[in-house]
Amino acid sequence: MKISNRLNKNNNTSIIFHSSIVASQSFHRHTYVDLQPSNGNIIKLIAAFLNLTFIAGIVLFSLSSCSISKQISKQAAQLLLKDSIINTGHIGISIYEPATNKYWYNHEATKFYVPASNVKLFSLYAGLKYLGDSLIGVRYQQKENTLIIYPTGDPTFLHPDFKHQPIFDFLKSKANIHYCTQYFTKALGQGWAWDDYTENYMVQRSEFPIYGNLARVYNNEGTLTIVPKNIPLHTQTGFEKYKGHVEFSFFRKWDSNEIISTVISPRPQKYEYEIPLATNNNEIVEFLSDTLHQDINLISNKIEDSINNNDKKLHIIYSQPTDSLFIPMMYHSDNFFAEQTLLMASNEHLGYMSDEAMIDTLLKTDLKDIPQKPNWVDGSGLSRYNLFSPQSFIYLLNKMKNEFGIKRLKIILPTGGTGTFKNYYQKDSGFIYAKTGSLSNHIAISGYLYTKKGKFIIFSILTNQFQGSATKVRRAEETFLETIREKY
Repeated sequence: MKISNRLNKNNNTSIIFHSSIVASQSFHRHTYVDLQPSNGNIIKLIAAFLNLTFIAGIVLFSLSSCSISKQISKQAAQLLLKDSIINTGHIGISIYEPATNKYWYNHEATKFYVPASNVKLFSLYAGLKYLGDSLIGVRYQQKENTLIIYPTGDPTFLHPDFKHQPIFDFLKSKANIHYCTQYFTKALGQGWAWDDYTENYMVQRSEFPIYGNLARVYNNEGTLTIVPKNIPLHTQTGFEKYKGHVEFSFFRKWDSNEIISTVISPRPQKYEYEIPLATNNNEIVEFLSDTLHQDINLISNKIEDSINNNDKKLHIIYSQPTDSLFIPMMYHSDNFFAEQTLLMASNEHLGYMSDEAMIDTLLKTDLKDIPQKPNWVDGSGLSRYNLFSPQSFIYLLNKMKNEFGIKRLKIILPTGGTGTFKNYYQKDSGFIYAKTGSLSNHIAISGYLYTKKGKFIIFSILTNQFQGSATKVRRAEETFLETIREKY
């Protein structure tokens, strides 16, 4: 800025302001103010000065933003983009500051990636939006001496992690119970790996989960017990010579809950094993009958309507606080809880359970402004058909912060040294709250971060198709995010 003074013959002073500002485009402005010995001209002078100060502030902010972007770009190149493992695949990065509504940095941030368990953030949004502060465990109707129960998809019924069981306490005192099926039949998600059906991370979905839809086998010096007790368990002979200190493997047919155990090796025993159950309406009724020690009648909507004479008056029993489900869902990346959360949200919002219909509805209503519409197919992220951009996670995380508050989200999401971050971000825990994701050759992390200079940012890093150690990639991303924490 140049200021020049000129004196005229009348001893009046003219001040010429020259401002040259370069931002997205260059322009040249001359502001002339004739300063007379009057209050009016002084006010004009002050106004002109403030105007220029404001413009200069914008320019400085713009230059500062550019500077941050350039610095982060160098750090990203050094720590991530040139990494010998990461550069065998693809990576998308987005860093955003909500306070200024500015992106600090983007690298391939509008392209699509397999996000793995980062999909659970979208299921969390559905749950926060439509499940209220307590889970509806069951709906029921008492008709004379008949109790009709309606499933809600609640995964906490007789789950060992939930000791308080109000639904069980209610049902065990009732007789002549009729179970009205909603005919939800899609036990496995679209694009799930079929040969993982006996792995405990791929639990089948159902309209009325029981025991977390898992059979739990307990090994006590070679003596096996199973819950639920009505599951057939067969043990092959031969482990006796190892005096019970053996490791087992378990197998069941695709469509059967009959389980066969086999000795793997004579090594220190594992105490507990989990095997996903085949879930269908008949199995649900069988488990309920065995648990409640009475016959449960399976009915359809048509039969139920004839019983009720189309006069429904449903009562509700709540099971658990919703956040008591969301916290383990995010801390332990529980696929089953995430799938059931999406189904429960569908049941409450649409009146029936359909992950496909709920996803379509969310993308057309609550999430209609998402910058890049994803290919979203399940609640957990088990499917490789899921495709999301880093900026779509920025959008969602910002939306969740605005709608549900960062205080609540900081309770639900793990931080350094906890949950899936048990061995990460331990040096300076409490500055990051995020969700991880992992499939073979794919990892992801999206969440919130506080910098040491008091900045609050939202970030998403999706890394796909790399060849090499996932742990080394996670460490590289940890170093990158800790650098952001330190410098800005």
